[in-house]
Amino acid sequence: MDELPRLYFRTRENGAAVFRVETATRDGRLGLRQIAVVNARSGEVKPQGGPLAPEDAAAIGAWLAERRAELAARGLEDARDCVERIGRVAHWAQSKASPAELDEITDALMLAMHDLRGVLLRRKAERIEAARAAGHRADEPDDEA
Repeated sequence: MDELPRLYFRTRENGAAVFRVETATRDGRLGLRQIAVVNARSGEVKPQGGPLAPEDAAAIGAWLAERRAELAARGLEDARDCVERIGRVAHWAQSKASPAELDEITDALMLAMHDLRGVLLRRKAERIEAARAAGHRADEPDDEA
């Protein structure tokens, strides 16, 4: 059997509960002892039952950096999936949906798309304004990239 990791991260919506994996228990069973709670958004680490060992704090910091990168990539992937889903829904609405099905979903879809459109337009306007303030056009790539 492969060696178990020192820490186990029970992920949840916005972070994780961190457990120390204990293999040398009195009855020979595997044990998990919670040592911290991590908030992925704020980066806050709340030790449980005493201060964290330096190696545990370092491992939690590494996990947090990896988790934040994973969540950021997931957001972009969700947006790409949304584009694909919108295309499929448009095809369904045009070719397969019954009038009753369209009556059931049209208002919710229209509101969601209106909300998304407003957010996208506002964010694009912010990027254009920031580019103007920086002295170049918004559709030109940055030289620093």
